[in-house]
Amino acid sequence: MPDTAFEAFCEAGLWIGLGRPTAAKLAAAHINSADDVTADALCAVTNEARAKTLAKAFADSRPRLEVAELLFASSLPVRFAFGAVDVLGKTAADQLRVDPWRLLSVSGVEVREADRFAIAVLEERPTKEDPRRGRAQVAWVLARAARDGHTVVPEVTMTSALTGIDAPDPRSAIEAALDHGSVVEFERYDASDAGEPTREFGLLRYAVAEDAIAEGLARLSTTAKPFASEAEDPSVFAGLDPAQREAVAAVAEHGVTVLHGGPGTGKSRSVAAVVELARRHGKYIALAAPTGRAAKRLEELTGEPASTIHRLLGAHGQTGEFSRNEMWPLDAEVVVVDESSMVDVELAAALLSACADGTHLLLVGDPAQLPSIGPGRVLGDVLDSGVIPATELTILHRQAEGGAIARLASAVREGELPAVDDPNREVVVVPADGSADAARRVVQLVTDSIPRTLGIEPADIQVVTPVHRGAAGTQALNAALKAELNPGTGTVGGFDVGDRVCATANHVDEGFANGEVGLVTGVVDGVLQIDFGAGPVPVPGKLLTDIVHGWALTVHRAQGSEWPAIVVALPPEASGMLSRPLVYTALTRAQRHLSIVHGSGTALARGVRDVGSRPRRTRLSTLLRDGG
Repeated sequence: MPDTAFEAFCEAGLWIGLGRPTAAKLAAAHINSADDVTADALCAVTNEARAKTLAKAFADSRPRLEVAELLFASSLPVRFAFGAVDVLGKTAADQLRVDPWRLLSVSGVEVREADRFAIAVLEERPTKEDPRRGRAQVAWVLARAARDGHTVVPEVTMTSALTGIDAPDPRSAIEAALDHGSVVEFERYDASDAGEPTREFGLLRYAVAEDAIAEGLARLSTTAKPFASEAEDPSVFAGLDPAQREAVAAVAEHGVTVLHGGPGTGKSRSVAAVVELARRHGKYIALAAPTGRAAKRLEELTGEPASTIHRLLGAHGQTGEFSRNEMWPLDAEVVVVDESSMVDVELAAALLSACADGTHLLLVGDPAQLPSIGPGRVLGDVLDSGVIPATELTILHRQAEGGAIARLASAVREGELPAVDDPNREVVVVPADGSADAARRVVQLVTDSIPRTLGIEPADIQVVTPVHRGAAGTQALNAALKAELNPGTGTVGGFDVGDRVCATANHVDEGFANGEVGLVTGVVDGVLQIDFGAGPVPVPGKLLTDIVHGWALTVHRAQGSEWPAIVVALPPEASGMLSRPLVYTALTRAQRHLSIVHGSGTALARGVRDVGSRPRRTRLSTLLRDGG
């Protein structure tokens, strides 16, 4: 255990650029406190150039050190200083001295920890009735609900949750949060309420986002003008089935449309026709998707440039801000967004604000997949509202290519799990006796069976699993696959040249976005070079916390991307997580081959049959029905 806040600060990695070997030399160089840190003093532990860099990094890290000192004195993990400064800014320490319960806005902090922090920070003895505590508890409950996808929480649920975290007067806590302005109140009228409205509460940021989506969809719907028809361009519509023709015509006629359906139903063919129609009429087109692989697939399909939504909007690193907005809208007259089931309310709001009046927006997706990781269910709410023209494709076109995968996915989409009997071995089920056996079989499939029998190289095989931990979770599988496919000591931040990696946060300014899978191609001056599909980009050490190995991904992380071959690992510990959307999403990542390593027993069939989409409480569909 560190003896001082400064030691804890260094050990926790809060001093960006200070590696453990250098940190271990500080005490011998008599650098034991913030006052001891100078470029000259650091020359005793490293070379002059790096000493200057470290001194500047330390100066930039001072806000984190100030918070770390408060946390250390409270016997709380100093790692929370990272989140505190990210959320509260450079004056985080001063804000926490005034209102210590603001620590609850940091991910991972529990109420009891914030209470302990308040006792240590405040001069007067805090009470449970303190309105600062109450409003922070309300925001904390809503933030946890948002992690489960909800943008609003009913009053009865809120009251119960507050009681469970020792709020003595939930009503007063709610009023304190409303008075503060970070929480807003709504009334919902349901048929079951006998005319009495249900009070709901939500965080202001998500309320603003849903309002902006509803306003943006209404604005585009009323300002866009028709630009083409089937009668004018019959060759574009040739070869399309009736539903596909309807979908393409709708894009040209309406400001906002939705195209949805399962795999193999021709969504891609329809999008290609939309792009061709827009081209013929001289419309500037923007194509985007939530992930880099999905954007690349869209680009290959249409012959038009495509990007991630974050890149399209000019995202600024991790700040959540975008260059493109209502003040500087996109130039595109037709915007197509693929994999739109992955788009959460804040990203959807940003996209719509960047669409100028008159833009034609097409949302393409599959509502049967998992909803967005972030809060909301934008695609589902738009479809449920019934106010936006939508076309569902149901005819399976992909029979020769991906037929068995498409047929299995289509059955799962309807809640059925048929027996797999595929002589072409496009879909293979591999039984597993427990987690360890499942892991062994996954590694065997990736490194031997699939490459040997089907000619698909390991570089084109992706493992997906619902779980992080356990013998067949992402962590253990990545370690096992690395040992077989690219053994090494992890020379830089745990990674070696040749490692497959995945980004877990947006760093668009640095050249990669959340969910993108890349390959470590080299090391230059101690900095990893990673190719995420557009050429190698340097990923400095301070960003490596947002990089993980990528041979095995969670189903959520893999969503929006496809690979030639997919190995789905379903170990026993995943049994309680299995649902129709999760299984369906996992299966539909495969293009040519699908292996299912099945160790979850009857839970798989039960999950597909009985566990549909877990309901999310949102406001968007109501807003759309009420006219935005």
